[in-house]
Amino acid sequence: MDTLHQSRMLDALGLNRRMNGESAAGTETYDVIVFGGGSAGCVAAIQAARTGRRTALVEKNGVLGGTTTVASVNFPGLFHAWGKQVIRGIGWEIIEQTVKLGGAKLPDFSVTPAKHWHQQVLVNRFIYSAVLDRLCLDAGVHLRLHEMPAAIVPAEDGYDVALAGKTGLTWVKAAKLIDATGDANVTGMMGYPRKKGEVLQPGTLINDIGGYNLAEVSREQLEQIYTEALAKGEVSRSRSGLYHELKVGRINMHVQGIDGSNSETKTQAEIKAREMLLNTVSLLRKVPGCENLEVRYFAGECGIRETWRIEGETEVDEQSYISGYVWPDAVCYSFYPIDLHHHSGYHIEQKMIPQGVVPTLPYRALIPKGSDDLLVAGRCAAGDRMANSAFRVQASCMATGQAAGLAASIAAERRISVREVPMDVLRAQLQRFGAIVPQAD
Repeated sequence: MDTLHQSRMLDALGLNRRMNGESAAGTETYDVIVFGGGSAGCVAAIQAARTGRRTALVEKNGVLGGTTTVASVNFPGLFHAWGKQVIRGIGWEIIEQTVKLGGAKLPDFSVTPAKHWHQQVLVNRFIYSAVLDRLCLDAGVHLRLHEMPAAIVPAEDGYDVALAGKTGLTWVKAAKLIDATGDANVTGMMGYPRKKGEVLQPGTLINDIGGYNLAEVSREQLEQIYTEALAKGEVSRSRSGLYHELKVGRINMHVQGIDGSNSETKTQAEIKAREMLLNTVSLLRKVPGCENLEVRYFAGECGIRETWRIEGETEVDEQSYISGYVWPDAVCYSFYPIDLHHHSGYHIEQKMIPQGVVPTLPYRALIPKGSDDLLVAGRCAAGDRMANSAFRVQASCMATGQAAGLAASIAAERRISVREVPMDVLRAQLQRFGAIVPQAD
């Protein structure tokens, strides 16, 4: 493409003007833009809007909820530890509203269960997503679904942001930004340092199966057919055994060797997950009693456990997490065991939190190193792999989302760096909005 042609095309998209520091009249202007409408992003946007800041929530899908809805990991947790509530605020309000509309039932939180996941809250995906719509709109959040960030250009009093949508690029302005993409996509676009492991945890494609008669299935015959297919490389190794999966009506999957950090590798991950499910279904249909087996539901996205993490102003490591260290700038609790799914098999490395201990997360772990205007929330916060495998769950993401949303609001109102937000103000305001803030001994 010659230079003149390229320049004309950039002019048509508005890129030349933006890169030269010029802004078009009539551009939509926000105090805070949140990227990613999952557990962290929805809470961050609601919180920023409730403080009176003009807030936009940019989400690539047509439904809010992120992993909870589009990947069907619809069991948020954990909000309670050792018989008491440790995460509340807007995230818990979402759960309460879902329960009120008949979309969930709460477990007994007064006891410590034998298995930590017994206190996750199973939610109806539709009602949960409708609650998110309602709470965002009631707070005054401008929902921008079916859009993704395409460019972020420094401008006077903030940034010009290009959003790619169904009709092309739309430019908006913002003073402060929150990266709740889960993959630190905005952090990378803005040039702040990130890191990820040489190997990544496997993904999971949630599904429900039916149409078979378990009473007619010979466990021995099933095992023989499966063993032969596995030896030929026709199927992947089963996580819990195919007979067990027939009993529960779901094929449990560890989709290995995938990377969901960018569009190309995420495409490969989705294709591999569906191929893996199809191969298993095809095998099962060869088993007497399973001739009519069918997939009655599969999630719209493969659930991704791990990609990029930011390099933050501080980092949560395994020891500080497991020990329950109360950071000087702690803004929330997190309660989930170390839960690293091994990249090469179905082994899960778990380390339980000691009795009575509740880990905390610091504000500085939400700040990309050197950032003045960008915060992160959710699983891409700064932590080592082991700690990240614990605080990546929904309730913890909601808690960091509320902290990031409020901090961005304060920074936008006072026109200060996100690194200059007074901790006493942030912590007091979090409590005013219903969050539980760790207190140092």
